[in-house]
Amino acid sequence: MSLHRDDGIVLRAQKLGEADRVITMLTRERGRLRLVAKGVRRTTSKFGARLEPFAHVDFQTFERENRALGMITQAETIAPYGGQVVGDYARYTAGTAMLETAERLTEEGEPALQQYLLLLGGLRALVGGEHAPGLVLDAFILRSLSIAGYAPSFRDCAGCGNEPDDGMAWRFFSLPAGGVVCPACKPGGAAVPQQATVDLLGALLAGEWESADASEPRHRREASGLVAAYLQWHLERGLRSLRLVERQ
Repeated sequence: MSLHRDDGIVLRAQKLGEADRVITMLTRERGRLRLVAKGVRRTTSKFGARLEPFAHVDFQTFERENRALGMITQAETIAPYGGQVVGDYARYTAGTAMLETAERLTEEGEPALQQYLLLLGGLRALVGGEHAPGLVLDAFILRSLSIAGYAPSFRDCAGCGNEPDDGMAWRFFSLPAGGVVCPACKPGGAAVPQQATVDLLGALLAGEWESADASEPRHRREASGLVAAYLQWHLERGLRSLRLVERQ
């Protein structure tokens, strides 16, 4: 038997039996975990409302060697992001896609501190309201993919590494190559996004928010399509929640 204390972000909550839930959590120290929360669906539960998706909590678990899932015995709210997200459709759908991305790009029981910190920062940016929810989501996905080892290139050729002569980014975009490619490396079927769209993607990946916030809606839509396609390429299937995201 062992007790563990950690803080984490609730990614998902699933019903179990008549009154329990299985909570999927991305934690600071131990990565993604699936834990049982006993009795949290009862109205008398002391911490059921604290274990909803988007919640940032400090929690304690009780675990036994012969049990597949540990049990949450205590939970204290650090930041109730859910209350600030669920009332706004654009924020809620973007946030839901962020949670699903974090779950899909982490392994159960494997430490993932960078992904945890990225998600925490993403949720703070989402509820802060300084940037459009769609931009926050696309920036989160690009950075999350980079942490997972799939960093895209939005300037130098992803194939040969050559830099464009004019100081701008290459225009052709190839999913298998991993970003923009030069004419010599361009495979058949490569997309040809607008230059402003490629610049926006680079700004989102680098965190250059002044440039990203000044982008036009048509370039944001095109960039979002490329981000979704790049994510799907590496996950081998798309996110269910991404279809519901409100785009400008």
